[in-house]
Amino acid sequence: MTKEPSRPEHSERAGPAGLAVDSTGRIVSWSATAAALFDRPAEAALGQHLAELLAHDHEHERIGEALTAVAADRGWNGVLTVRGLSGAPRAAEFRWDPAQGADARTFAMVTADSTTGPYGRFGLSAGHERLALLSEAGSRIGSKLDIGQTAAELVDVIVPRLADAASLLVSDRVITEGELPDRAVDAAAAVRRLALGVATSVPAEWRAAFPVDEIAALPDWTPYAECMVTAKPILIGSLDTALAEDIGLRLWKRDAAFRLLDRTSFLLVPLRARGKVLGLIVLTRRPERQEFEEQDVALAEELAERAACCIDNARLYDLERRTALTLQSSLLPTDLRTPLGLEIAHRYLPASDLTGVGGDWFDVIPLPGSRVALVVGDVMGHGTRAAATMGQLRTAARTLAALDLPPHEVLHRLDQMTQDLNATQIATCIYATYDPVGRGWAFARAGHVPPIILRPDGSTGMLDLPPGLPLGIGIGEQQFETRELRLPAGATLVLCTDGLVESRERDIDAGIAALRETLGGSPKSLEQMCDTTIETLRPNHDRDDIALLMARVHRLTPSQISTTTLPASPPSVRRARALVHATLSAWGLTSMADTAGLMVSELVTNAVQHGRGPIELRLLRGTTLVIEVADSSLAPPLLRTPDPLAEAGRGLQLIKSLAQRWGIRRVADGKIVWCELAILHPDAL
Repeated sequence: MTKEPSRPEHSERAGPAGLAVDSTGRIVSWSATAAALFDRPAEAALGQHLAELLAHDHEHERIGEALTAVAADRGWNGVLTVRGLSGAPRAAEFRWDPAQGADARTFAMVTADSTTGPYGRFGLSAGHERLALLSEAGSRIGSKLDIGQTAAELVDVIVPRLADAASLLVSDRVITEGELPDRAVDAAAAVRRLALGVATSVPAEWRAAFPVDEIAALPDWTPYAECMVTAKPILIGSLDTALAEDIGLRLWKRDAAFRLLDRTSFLLVPLRARGKVLGLIVLTRRPERQEFEEQDVALAEELAERAACCIDNARLYDLERRTALTLQSSLLPTDLRTPLGLEIAHRYLPASDLTGVGGDWFDVIPLPGSRVALVVGDVMGHGTRAAATMGQLRTAARTLAALDLPPHEVLHRLDQMTQDLNATQIATCIYATYDPVGRGWAFARAGHVPPIILRPDGSTGMLDLPPGLPLGIGIGEQQFETRELRLPAGATLVLCTDGLVESRERDIDAGIAALRETLGGSPKSLEQMCDTTIETLRPNHDRDDIALLMARVHRLTPSQISTTTLPASPPSVRRARALVHATLSAWGLTSMADTAGLMVSELVTNAVQHGRGPIELRLLRGTTLVIEVADSSLAPPLLRTPDPLAEAGRGLQLIKSLAQRWGIRRVADGKIVWCELAILHPDAL
């Protein structure tokens, strides 16, 4: 005859306990068996919320889950930890059923059945407890793609139902680099304690003895290393004093760790994913508690398998996000030059999650004649592809800016290029150029958020620009329009992407109105305005990328600009050279006067001989010295290689060899030949 398997002894009462609750979860009926199970007489239970009888706050939400299920005319099963008046916690299996034929107050009939001891011995209720714990693990572990939160959720599920204390150790490379360990098993690699769960019955010093975020290399003599190397669980029924002392003093280097581990029941379970060990879970029970058994090992392995899968998913998510952010940040400008006549401030915030990492960008591009182009754009879509497209568009915008094209032509060519890059992606963009001499702006917009103007008196306005279609919407043939305007000194131009003014809680019109309200009032420093704007308007949750660029107009001073009109006659060459020497001496740049004078002589001579009309000589001092010579002829000078015996034709060759940059640009009434000289050693004033 087959011997019937032995059953563990039950606790002091037999049979399930019955109770009833109303629709809010308050107890309206309390049986004698409930009083025995919960160690609480009826007078101490009736009228109390059932959640007040639970030992752990994190389980309170499960009462809400049960009430919701009953309201939908469904039952609910689960294991919760209850605490009697004596204070000792115990696990109990609850079954909730919709009330049938009960009095008006009764909403649900609840049956509670104790498991044996605080952890259960997998006797009569073993299957139910196991399924309940795994069910809870499935719903709670991995709620977000975050490694730290996943680790915390795992230890919260384990403690106190399976262990008095639990910690999760992960290879530090998984955290810092997002990479799997080099080898399938590697105990020598440093591990980091990501989470720690401790039951209320465990001494308070446990957390100090095993702090979260501690990093350690695991010596090969430790059971931790053995678990990582073999990729198998290690069960030690009772940790002997010698090994506990070695672990506490040699590994963790704390006397408290030794005292707390001595004679505890010890269970180590590896975290395996993609054929490699990511780390391990450490479970501990106090000496006076029941030791871990093989059934506990099987349950812990299932929990570890789920956690490892979630941790690996979070690792991959974090790695992809980190890659996209690195790509995006590497493609954004890091050191913007301060343009002549403008003060610049900017901010960039990446999205709050991977799905938002995308293609917001901004740029400040130097143009000939100390002019500047400001660009803000937003590639629609998210992830690495959007960031890569952003980088291509930013590079293309810089290339087109170097051609000194008008804004509408730049956007037109970007639109054509977008079709070639990726037909599935579109982008919005605003492109503006600024001339510091006349404080003139030229704008063109491709479906982008309109710019805001903060006037010197503190009032705000929205520039009325043709909206245009986003880049990539058409077939590369859409027309954009350039609008020109002049801003007064002290005015501030504000360009941003829609992540700042649009969110799930606020449409774009309301966001622009909020932006104008935030900007209005007495003008502040641009850095302060950027900080205030970001802090006030950025969404708290599900934030998209945010790019913000502010530019404040300043009037040029006599120490920054000098303009002279000369007749188109040979004496103008000598006069121009003298004006350059006098101006540079006044600016503290006497050391550059000879070189600049020689270059001006060549440019003015060329204008006298081949140009037409009066000649305008302009000197601009910013981060470089810019020399401009304008005349009314549209014919550009040609850079030639003269015959060795020829007496002329070397002027532009000289300019090319001496200048940092030089070029020719057309204007409405002629052309300008310009060159730049680096300001290396200003004279001491």
